[in-house]
Amino acid sequence: MLVIRRREGEGFVIGASIEVDILEIDGNQVKIGIRAPRETTILRKEIAATRDVNLASAQQAEEAVVEETLKRLRLSPKLPLE
Repeated sequence: MLVIRRREGEGFVIGASIEVDILEIDGNQVKIGIRAPRETTILRKEIAATRDVNLASAQQAEEAVVEETLKRLRLSPKLPLE
């Protein structure tokens, strides 16, 4: 892991296409800005961990259970639009 110190207004680059700027430091919180190509996925670490757990759980679901759930969803009454 690379550890660098940056002050407010400073930044760094990752590769040729990602820029990270330190926008604000307030106590123990840091606000950063990230410039990256649209196709680059940027997620908070806890969101990425939740996604990985959900994907792993979904892959373990039995096919019959998935098919039954899809069947029930197709037969459920449509909710009125608000």
